[in-house]
Amino acid sequence: MTTPRTASKTRAAAKSAAKSAAKSAAKTTAGAAGRAGAPAPRGTAAPEAAGSAGPLSGHCDDLLEALVRFRDEQADAVGDWGRRLAGVLAGGGRLLAAGNGGSAAQAQHLTAELVGRYRDDRPPFSAIALHADTSSTTAIANDYGVDELFARQVRAHGRKGDVLVLLSTSGASANLLSAAEAGREAGMTVWALTGPAPNPLAAGGDEALCVRAEATATVQELHLVAVHMLCAAFDAALEDLPEGGNADGAAEEA
Repeated sequence: MTTPRTASKTRAAAKSAAKSAAKSAAKTTAGAAGRAGAPAPRGTAAPEAAGSAGPLSGHCDDLLEALVRFRDEQADAVGDWGRRLAGVLAGGGRLLAAGNGGSAAQAQHLTAELVGRYRDDRPPFSAIALHADTSSTTAIANDYGVDELFARQVRAHGRKGDVLVLLSTSGASANLLSAAEAGREAGMTVWALTGPAPNPLAAGGDEALCVRAEATATVQELHLVAVHMLCAAFDAALEDLPEGGNADGAAEEA
């Protein structure tokens, strides 16, 4: 027989057990939710959403599409540039290169491969990245304005028959347009490496390679590919040149 006091104790025990069960369930749910929403361990990439390309895969897809198009449409032109540049530099000519921001880095990458080496050991060649002399660039910008930043250096260093390579994702930088004009006036060969055509720099150079890609990052990545292809073609052409250079006659005028 259950007494009132016994029933009261039973009800109290039941309530206590129910509270303990509720707390335990809440902790389990919170722990699961925390684990589900926790960031991936350092050094691992979080998975992209199912059913979506995601920004990372999408970037690679865009690059792959543009790379295949660049290879099919412009690889021969890059090879031609490399062959002709070998004739100029082996004949005593010089390469000047310029760009702004990321394109400045690409320009310096190109000149470094020529003064140093690309793959195999070979003699050094004269190549100058015009943004790299900070004293000159800041003095020119201060005294003559940013639009003259590269043009004045082109007039100082460029000679007839030399090559000027200008890199720009937009193809609209005023200081590069001024440099192109200065290069033509000096009798240099002016090559523009840009983003999609039409653009002012492509029109202002003697020749242009215009990367067809929507994103600026993709254009910059293809410019690096072009730089390496140019260097590979340059090195290959050196082996076929007569002593003293001159693939197309440009070096004779340098």
